[in-house]
Order: sequence, then C-alpha cells, then structure tokens
Amino acid sequence: MPLAPADASEVGPVDERVERARKIQPRLARGETVRVAVAQNQAEAELMQNILLEEGIPSILRRSGGFDVPDFLAAGPRDIMVPASGAEAARELLDPEGLTASEPVTVDPRRTALRLAAAMLAALLLFSALAGLIWVLVA
Repeated sequence: MPLAPADASEVGPVDERVERARKIQPRLARGETVRVAVAQNQAEAELMQNILLEEGIPSILRRSGGFDVPDFLAAGPRDIMVPASGAEAARELLDPEGLTASEPVTVDPRRTALRLAAAMLAALLLFSALAGLIWVLVA
C-alpha cells in the first residue's frame, strides 16, 4: 500500500506502521546508522525514540554492548541509533542545552567519609538501644 495514495478511494485501513512511516522525513533517513544517545533502560529509550519520531527522525534501539545476555534483556542500557543525515538534529533534540558535555560532578571524599562515619555511629546507637531494650524485657 503506498503511503500517499493517488486516489482517495484507495485509502485502506491505516495501521501503526503506516502512521509511523508517514511521520519520517526522507532527508533525515539517509546514511549509515550512528549512535546519538544512550538510555538507561527500555522505557527511557522508547521515550527518546518517540521524541525523535515526532520530529521526523527515524531511529532504532539496540542493546548496549555487554548487556545482551539473558539477565539483562529486560533491563540495561539501550543505544539510540539514527541515520547519519539525522544525527546532528537528533543530538540537538535529545540534548538541547549541552548537558552531556558539562563538567562531571566531583564528590569530596572527606564529605563521603564523614557521612559514612555518621551512618555507622547512628547504626551503633540504634542497635545498642535495641539490645538494651531486649535485655530489660528479658530480665
């Protein structure tokens, strides 16, 4: 069935694949596929894929390398692949403010050690209070 029938009488049932194909812009569907983004899971990847489709950019999802084993089939990261002609537009669309190019957040090791020590002290106090309560109830 052609995507744009010459005669309106030829229009048959429109399924999901036809609707999807009508949204794709041919100028953004040329070339080899390249990775433009990585999603943390299947749901996030499908959201990105639908955002791209609404702008006319076709895309496919691929499991990231190393995560194609049975334990990670339902979860794990996904690569969003688009044709080379639409790669730049897809990158701009998925990351409009350049968030992936930002400086990584650094964590002060002293602050982490202090938090760990505070958590251990709180756990020690809690368990000693619990042990004291049990001792009082048993005695």
